[in-house]
Amino acid sequence: MKASSAPHRRFRGQGLAAAARADSPARLRAFQRALKDALVRPLAVGDRVPAQAIDGRPMAEFAGEFIKPNDRLTSLERLQIYHRMYWYRLLDCFEDDNPGLCALLGRRRFHRLARAYLAECPSRSFTLRNLCSRLAAFIRAEPGWTAPRTAAAVDMARFEWAQTVAFDAESLPVLNASALAAVSAARLRLGLQPYLALLALQHPVDDYVIRVKQREAWRNAASHAQMTGVRKTPAATLPRLRREPVLVAVHRVNHQLYYKRLEPAAFRILTALRDGQPLARAVAEAGSGTTAEQIRGWFALWTELGWFCRRTTRRLQD
Repeated sequence: MKASSAPHRRFRGQGLAAAARADSPARLRAFQRALKDALVRPLAVGDRVPAQAIDGRPMAEFAGEFIKPNDRLTSLERLQIYHRMYWYRLLDCFEDDNPGLCALLGRRRFHRLARAYLAECPSRSFTLRNLCSRLAAFIRAEPGWTAPRTAAAVDMARFEWAQTVAFDAESLPVLNASALAAVSAARLRLGLQPYLALLALQHPVDDYVIRVKQREAWRNAASHAQMTGVRKTPAATLPRLRREPVLVAVHRVNHQLYYKRLEPAAFRILTALRDGQPLARAVAEAGSGTTAEQIRGWFALWTELGWFCRRTTRRLQD
């Protein structure tokens, strides 16, 4: 979403100070948009507010129209406080949502990626939960920020976004075994829970994230040991993330996140169900090398996990 300078031009003759009085809905909107447009401008060198406002004027002049100085801070300095707060909050959330990507790239490259992404794909939702929804697509489109690890970075971004979705996406009423048996397999079209993600990845990022969490737990324990004098245990080291295709389901059970490796035949069945194929046709996707016993076991597990629901057109954003 690109910020628009139209509200600023509209009130330019009266000045934004008039808009800041907010004595009409139009002026209130103009003031809100002016402040928003100032805050979302990317951080400049030294994490300072940019020198120019969105309408091309010096930011100091722009800020002076609707922010009062005081005996300690100029209008620009007061704006800069809120500008940094806004951006530091975004950067903190970005790192919290992507610990695996941070470990993969290293903090310096990760933070460069974060700033580039947030400048190009600013938050356009009322909730920061959606902040990284476009990250995988951005990395694909702008590989220079992650090269030569772009393929692994895309996998990691997809995997970590799937965890965000799995954490709080909608849960639909579960179809139990009796409901599944009530309709013929040739006609039955099953839905999968909106929080369930099926990922075909080129790198074992699930194992890598587990090691990242183990390393973080060790660091926390080491910090505590240093304070208490307890002897530290060896650190968990991160493996080299080599190319190795894996099929992963990301889901939740009782409000806890889980990820589960899937066999290729099981992945094909679930993908066909997700794409709207009738049950009989989806099962046929497993191939001749899959036994009926295996398929029964998978369906028993998936039913127990509550993955099946009535068919819906909603899909995980990837």
